[in-house]
Amino acid sequence: MPGGIVPADIGVIGGRIAAIGSFPQAKAAEIFEAKGLHVLPGAIDSQCHFREPGNEHKEDLESGSRAAVLGGVTGVFEMPNTAPPTTNRAAIDDKLARAKNRMHCDYAFYVGATPANIAELATLEKLPGVCGVKAFLGSSTGTLLLNKPEDILAALKSGNRRVAVHSEDEDRLIARKHLAERGKPATHPVWRDAEAARASTERVLALAKQAGRRLHVLHVTTGDEIPLLAAAKDFATAETTPQHLTLSAPECYERLGTYAQMNPPIRDESHRQALWGAIRDGVIDVIGSDHAPHTREEKDKTYPDTPSGMPGVQTLVTLLLDHVNKGSLSLERFVDLTAHGPQRIFGLAGKGRIARGWDADFTIVDMNHTRTIENSWIASHCGWTPFDGMKTKGWAVAAILRGQFVMRDFALAAASQGQPLRFVETLQHS
Repeated sequence: MPGGIVPADIGVIGGRIAAIGSFPQAKAAEIFEAKGLHVLPGAIDSQCHFREPGNEHKEDLESGSRAAVLGGVTGVFEMPNTAPPTTNRAAIDDKLARAKNRMHCDYAFYVGATPANIAELATLEKLPGVCGVKAFLGSSTGTLLLNKPEDILAALKSGNRRVAVHSEDEDRLIARKHLAERGKPATHPVWRDAEAARASTERVLALAKQAGRRLHVLHVTTGDEIPLLAAAKDFATAETTPQHLTLSAPECYERLGTYAQMNPPIRDESHRQALWGAIRDGVIDVIGSDHAPHTREEKDKTYPDTPSGMPGVQTLVTLLLDHVNKGSLSLERFVDLTAHGPQRIFGLAGKGRIARGWDADFTIVDMNHTRTIENSWIASHCGWTPFDGMKTKGWAVAAILRGQFVMRDFALAAASQGQPLRFVETLQHS
């Protein structure tokens, strides 16, 4: 609530919050008794790769959004490294058409920046259903890459909305590729080392400052980047992921092998602790899952001939609530990182808060519920999670989207209800 954690009733009319307080005489078409539970603003995962079009064998918009609501997530931002990549209006229109009547949560799509579409970015970022521009400064999964300083600066000068970046230095990645030892996934963070992330982030922060552009650095993985980001809070925001807060090298590679492989990599315990410090100090603004599924067949190849990425949208809420129960995070900070943060950073309209007049999107959680994450629960086409076998305390037991149940008691509660997310900066186009 605006005043913190309080016992209260919430009244919903027409998909929006109409009243907060106590109204025992009020009548309702449906009442959900949430006594003993916490009703939180609907969780928003601002970094998901749902692989459609082009790689639907790993994931598609329906299965990815089903995974989202089963995990308690009511809104997602989907990434542009599909096949073909989301780099023009036709591709955006195609994704919106594919999402209609199929996605279970609300959604928005990133436009991918390339050297070829820099001039169009200012127009593309204003289209309905677009959450902003995404630039891959280091090569990852897919074909998108924007690594020359002059191209990065030109892209930052094209448009006004916040630009999200995958920050790794491409030249350093190329120079160090030989350090990725065959059959040894534990060398992944040796190849894609902390300096590759730090140098890239230092450069892009300087370029964004030069361009006068707001920046969002995705999946921050190193302690080395934190002082740079802390010094740039007037124009730059930062994200980290549940897996970088939960897993650490070398243990995760010894146990999971290539199933722990992602970009930027899971690093050693010193970096994990530095990220928790950044959470406590307010340097990290949002947590996104970087949901990026691949099939077992793909992951079971020999490193480094294996794709980077892991599923995460379905486990985001319970992993973080488990950290809340362990004392690493307050429930208020969880809400800030998964709802208030995305709303504030990207200017979401009507989302991310429990307040009168806002959309009635809720993630309803049982902080005392304990269960084991299992591969069999994962809705993603990939059918696995790196957290298989992990017992967590704190689970989403229901999810409500604009006043309608989309998940209840760990099962889908309705046909697809998802709609495009709206943004304050482009409302005139919505």
